[in-house]
Amino acid sequence: MSIQAHSLEGEELLTAFLAKEYAGRIAVSSSFGAESAVLLDMVARIDPHTPVIFLDTGKHFPETLEYVALLQQRLGLSDIRMLRPDVLDVSKVDPEGMLYASDPDACCALRKTAPLSTVLEEFDVWITGRKRFHGGKREALATIEEVDGRLKLNPLAGWSEEQIDEAFDQRGLPRHPLVFEGYQSLGCAPCTRKSSCPGNVRAGRWAGTDKTECGIHTQSI
Repeated sequence: MSIQAHSLEGEELLTAFLAKEYAGRIAVSSSFGAESAVLLDMVARIDPHTPVIFLDTGKHFPETLEYVALLQQRLGLSDIRMLRPDVLDVSKVDPEGMLYASDPDACCALRKTAPLSTVLEEFDVWITGRKRFHGGKREALATIEEVDGRLKLNPLAGWSEEQIDEAFDQRGLPRHPLVFEGYQSLGCAPCTRKSSCPGNVRAGRWAGTDKTECGIHTQSI
């Protein structure tokens, strides 16, 4: 990785890694949420065969699963990997499917962190769609990080909400259907609420708790 790469962002940063030095050893994770289409469109324009990791927790809104299929077809993404939690682990840890209500951290560990940790072993570079304007621990987000022995790219780290909106319009990208119903940020259905909190697009995530991250970006994977 060159020093110059740290000055790149967006599609330029993605091109430097997807099409050159790390071709074949790089994947992007996506929630297929409110803003996901912008990053996925950039990736698809460079290499539509790039592995896209989607954590199918079993708790998503039906509209999110429909959006996965829509973007796959619209963008031509050929390698979307639907990762699900281990069936035996779920039967032991969350047999009633209500763990999110009593211990959301444990639920995220079971349904997100554990499945992701296995598949990431295949890759040297992990691309995410996190942005600084999301606030919290993301405010100081770098475009390139080194975590757990691999590089982590955040090509849209410095982008504003306005830039994301402009990209949707300029690229002709479809919005997640729940955006039109008042959801600013989308995760699992039981832990996501509608929100119109100015300056905090993630206010509807784990509403009523002090939890702000699922864990895949805040602990060792």
